[in-house]
Amino acid sequence: MNKALQNRDWGNVAVLYGGLSSEREISLKSGRAVADALLRQNVTIDLVDVGADFLSILAAQQNGARKKWDRAFIVLHGVGGEDGMMQAVLEMAGIPYTGSRVLASALGMDKWRTKMIWQAQQLSTPGYALLRQDTDWRACIEMLGGTAIVKPACEGSSIGMRKVGNAGELQEAFVFASGFAGSVLAESWIAGAEFTVAILDGSALPPIRLETGHDFYDFDAKYISNSTRYLCPCGLPVEKENELKQLAELAFAAVGCRGWGRVDVMQDQQGKFYLLEVNTVPGMTDHSLVPMAAKAAGMSFDQLVLTVLGGTDGN
Repeated sequence: MNKALQNRDWGNVAVLYGGLSSEREISLKSGRAVADALLRQNVTIDLVDVGADFLSILAAQQNGARKKWDRAFIVLHGVGGEDGMMQAVLEMAGIPYTGSRVLASALGMDKWRTKMIWQAQQLSTPGYALLRQDTDWRACIEMLGGTAIVKPACEGSSIGMRKVGNAGELQEAFVFASGFAGSVLAESWIAGAEFTVAILDGSALPPIRLETGHDFYDFDAKYISNSTRYLCPCGLPVEKENELKQLAELAFAAVGCRGWGRVDVMQDQQGKFYLLEVNTVPGMTDHSLVPMAAKAAGMSFDQLVLTVLGGTDGN
């Protein structure tokens, strides 16, 4: 382990986890794993389950009624923690924090706006349509190639997503996805291999190929199924793996992300890569994808956590 990181005095680190989003349960697991790693490295922590009373808790530590936070490790997934709101609150309070800043966090949380940025940078991403009540469902599904994936633009963990193959299914999926955060997006279906690329300090870690018996890497495949396979090494030829890593680094930088995160990518049957989304606060249990990629790069979970925490120096 990097001795400089291991022997540092980090002060009092607030580990912010839980939250009120639909991804709360995943965040609770991630936060506990991060907190345990920091404790193993003798870092003083304040484990904070972020709720509606967070501002009063913050005020208490600001006015001395609670031990002051020297920096914050954000392990909040979804709305309220990953979308720029928590980042803005911490900046106003003058507390350094892990991960992307306000704007990049907000953009990364919104799949629609992320795709527009990638298109402007001429980075490949599947064709898409923003769905509304008055959408011409038949024309839309035809424009998308006959098969599409419908997703809430501002949810993570594949929540609210459905694969569709006709106009009726497209409309039904829109109604379902409308019950979640943000606008509703339909993307052309890319048949092929799915990869995820963790980014740490601007550089890609070894890509992971995801294999599941489901139509796509949905919530069940991520968190429940025992049949999902994670291949690392990912099985690509060296030149294609390097292409994938470079694309992920460019995609991460284009949104303005920093510190750490994860970029999800599809590869079609002709070998072309397509960017799906960027995740600015990925899962951090010892079974999550970023720790898996870090392990393949020779980095322990504790070392990964300290490296992410070291990103607070750039605040």
